[in-house]
Amino acid sequence: MNVEELLRDTFREQAEDDQRTPPGFADRVLAVRRRRRTRRIASVAVAAAAVLTATIAVPGVGSGGHDVRPSGGVDHKPTTTHPAPSAHPAQSPVHSLVAAGRTAMAAYYTNKTDWQSVHDGVHRGIRVRTYWLLDPKSGHYKKDPRWSWVAVAPGLRTAAVLERHLPARRIGLLDLASGKVERWIQVDHPVGGLEFSHDGTRLVATTYSENPDKRVKMDDIDRVPVSVKSSRTGFYVFDVASAKGSWADVGVVRDDQGNEINARQDFGFCRDGRTVTGRQSITPGDRFYDVSGREVSVPAAERHRDWLVAAGPSPDGTRFAGEFAGEKWHTSSWILDRRTGKHVAEVRGQMLLAWADDRSLIAWDIAEGDKNEFHNRLVLVTIGSDKEVPLSGFLKGTDGTVGRWEPVFAER
Repeated sequence: MNVEELLRDTFREQAEDDQRTPPGFADRVLAVRRRRRTRRIASVAVAAAAVLTATIAVPGVGSGGHDVRPSGGVDHKPTTTHPAPSAHPAQSPVHSLVAAGRTAMAAYYTNKTDWQSVHDGVHRGIRVRTYWLLDPKSGHYKKDPRWSWVAVAPGLRTAAVLERHLPARRIGLLDLASGKVERWIQVDHPVGGLEFSHDGTRLVATTYSENPDKRVKMDDIDRVPVSVKSSRTGFYVFDVASAKGSWADVGVVRDDQGNEINARQDFGFCRDGRTVTGRQSITPGDRFYDVSGREVSVPAAERHRDWLVAAGPSPDGTRFAGEFAGEKWHTSSWILDRRTGKHVAEVRGQMLLAWADDRSLIAWDIAEGDKNEFHNRLVLVTIGSDKEVPLSGFLKGTDGTVGRWEPVFAER
């Protein structure tokens, strides 16, 4: 069976089978997940930051008319009709559009550390990203070394970008078709991370006093130094249409020993677009704020969300993508009920990255019978289905090595 046939069968099966896996599975996490979770806590390569699932395009910003309406109309409600999936299982990194359902890979990036100094055997440097952005006209990804951070809005037309040296003193709104920045937003507090709100009308920008991507190397191991404290100072919330916004002074809450998990602790929007959340180094790890920076209680709709899982809530708002399961398959993940947080299904996939529709997700996964947790690829998985559709080729090397790339998803 070729990829096209497998794609058709998967979506046909999804439409015919609406049975859920019953709740009550034991929460057994395999060693592969424990090792990955440990690395994520140690390096704070939080998937939510690595994989920016931004929403709603901002077409025509700065193009005379300043049209910042979401693509397809102001409301831009999900539709049941989507373009056909686009898969390239022989490509890694991919050269042509990867997409499924409502979601497309709008960009991807690689990481490389620029080692700048050494003292007493300790090397210090900066982790640098290089981005490949989707050209909407050609459907191919093109290298664009100008940016250190890219958040893409759906419609695949507009991206918010930061220049090479972090933290940056301005934010660009980039037209993906032309490759030109249509508007610059100047800031008084330098910025190190960006994310769009779910409706695309707002942008949250995390501010830092120093570069949040510092690294050290000891014994030939590239890692985030435990001794580095986060220099996070707060966040801006901008109205994308007017480029107006305000800054909130929200630093980092530390434990009694002053310990820090990582230097990068970016803020992101909750689904309601009115609440901002950011990881902290002490319990509770997730803290929530209104746009003025005042701490608030966790929104009811976010109460059971695992913020380490990039896919987050389903498009219809009834489910959350959950953590590694490993019950029914060697690699699989939980699907949670949004209201109760209980397991309602187990779906194939090592790590859930983005929802393609209300029942299908894009995930990282290894091949059947593969023992190497790093030899993974992008796949399409569906609740209630044993089938898995490859969307890209396999990653090369181990965690953080040359040849590995990270996707940036957006609604199309």
